[in-house]
Amino acid sequence: MMPVIILSLITVISVIFALRRKKLIFMLVPLLGLFSFALVKIIMVPMPFWDTVRFIFNLRS
Repeated sequence: MMPVIILSLITVISVIFALRRKKLIFMLVPLLGLFSFALVKIIMVPMPFWDTVRFIFNLRS
């Protein structure tokens, strides 16, 4: 639950900064945070990295 709250705060703060300073670069901050969170969660799986990634994408079919 805590990561969701932290990522939500990062998103709200970066949107506020993007609107006030009129720079779209601040909109990348939540995406980078989400990507890094997902990457850390994938790395924490006790399987080899590429096997884990293949498993995640094979869940669709």
